[in-house]
Amino acid sequence: MKTAWICALLVMLSCGVSHAEPTHGIAMHGAPALAAEFPNFPHVNPNAPRGGRLNLGVQGTFDTLNPLNIKGIAAQGLREYVYESLMVRGPDEAFTLYGLIAERIDVRADRGSITFHLRKAARFSDGEPLTAADVAFSHAILKDKGNPILRGYYNKVREVAILDPHTIRFGLEPAGDRELPLIMGLMPVLPRHKFTDQSFERTTLEPPVGSGPYVVASIDTGRSLLYRRNPNYWAHGLPVLKGRFNFDEVRYEYFRDSNALFEAFKAGAIDARFEEDPGRWAQGYRIPAVESGRILQRDFAIALPAGMSALVFNTRKAPFNDARVRRALILAFDFSWINRNLYHSLYARTQSLFERSALASTGRPADAAERALLAPFPDAVTEEIMAGRFLLPDSREGNNNRDNLKNAAQLLREAGYVLDGAKLVQAATRQPLAFEFLARTRGQERLLLTFQEPLKQLGIQLSIRQVDDAQYWARLKDYDFDMMQWLWPASLSPGNEQVNRWGSASAGEPNTRNYAGVKSKAADAMIDAILRAETAEQFTSAVRALDRVIMSGDYFIPLFHVKRQWIAHWRHLKFPPRTGLGGADFDTWWMEGDK
Repeated sequence: MKTAWICALLVMLSCGVSHAEPTHGIAMHGAPALAAEFPNFPHVNPNAPRGGRLNLGVQGTFDTLNPLNIKGIAAQGLREYVYESLMVRGPDEAFTLYGLIAERIDVRADRGSITFHLRKAARFSDGEPLTAADVAFSHAILKDKGNPILRGYYNKVREVAILDPHTIRFGLEPAGDRELPLIMGLMPVLPRHKFTDQSFERTTLEPPVGSGPYVVASIDTGRSLLYRRNPNYWAHGLPVLKGRFNFDEVRYEYFRDSNALFEAFKAGAIDARFEEDPGRWAQGYRIPAVESGRILQRDFAIALPAGMSALVFNTRKAPFNDARVRRALILAFDFSWINRNLYHSLYARTQSLFERSALASTGRPADAAERALLAPFPDAVTEEIMAGRFLLPDSREGNNNRDNLKNAAQLLREAGYVLDGAKLVQAATRQPLAFEFLARTRGQERLLLTFQEPLKQLGIQLSIRQVDDAQYWARLKDYDFDMMQWLWPASLSPGNEQVNRWGSASAGEPNTRNYAGVKSKAADAMIDAILRAETAEQFTSAVRALDRVIMSGDYFIPLFHVKRQWIAHWRHLKFPPRTGLGGADFDTWWMEGDK
């Protein structure tokens, strides 16, 4: 009787809804580029030798080995090496997933549900089988106890049905969120036999149990972490993993500042590093190891958007709750001078959330689809940005930014500020216009010191407070700052993460990435349009429309980006002849010869 009732329920749930055939992958728009029987990803060397240790450096510290809750500072690499997802991203496609733990999937035509058929061979590192019950447990605990980003995703699931020990279906909100099936495919799977609600919420330094290719072999709290290949890894030989995870060990060493990390690299303690400092890239590598060819400097093509690196205004508090003040500071920031004098003119100015891609609205007028999306919000986008004519203010060489500072002073007068001697004060309250920048690195401090002078000319007091990592992240979680520097990375498939960054609901939630405190009905509507888009054309228009709304709000001072990816490495490291859309990936590299 019970079996008959369950069967009837399953028929009822699926009644009247068309289903596609089971498939090996899913694309955000269109079909996966790789056929079901593909041998390996195109950007790897499937015959790469295995062995050796990759030593990487991290600036900062860590105090927990749980990267999925909101407590503490998690160690690097846990999500990549220990906790696997049901599916993995195809590195040559904007947003396509291929099966890992899940061998195949069934997706309802309207994307109202997704069913995962798990590989029966899947195991955790302690030998326990990975089953649908572990997947259901992972969803439940991340939905209730995970960090806010994960909670936002997984609360959109309306039902979870375990169909058999290796099959699980997620019924999704019928709200047109076409990205949500892919989000579920990227959900990390946790061992239910190792966690309780209480243990999951705590910080921990106990080596975790996952299903990934590595296990945590040794820990020096806050200083280093060593991952060692699991010799019994269940997924060795799968097409999505060929040519990847080639090192027997991966070690992360932590450093308090970037200079100490760089010195460790020069001494050979660190094998490879992404370089983000143009000054160091231009001059810092003039060392014997580079001259002799033992260290190599390389730049790689990268096809992903640059993302938005910016000085972020906290609009939840004065003086940045006034858009005129924010606009004045944007005018005062002299990018050309800073780029010449600090960065050897190696940076390009970032004009869009999706700079370096066709998703950027910069330089192109809004199309008919964008205008239709934005029509209910006539004041949300400036005329210049709608027409594609807007560029961030810049100074002419030799002008010393005078014109921009004059315009900034006018905006501040309109905001009710007057000069009282050398200080700018609010006319009504005599409160000085002053704010603090929360710095994490010396590079940030150096940048802001150059910003102090033009602000001083306007009568604005800028103080800089550099704090350690623990204080920095604690203050960010509670938005306890006036201004700070942040990078919002971008992909060719922006989606639900935009809710966390720009959605009105996230502005009041702790520990989101909506650091600016954006509350905009227009932004909310554009994010919704992105998630509902059924075609690539609809998607692109919605993304550009969101870009226009955010750029019109003056929520931050956009900074800069490099056009290619800079990497320095010791010559014993080798890599495939081509890269994916995201540039170089150390997980596809290998070691040849002696270090």
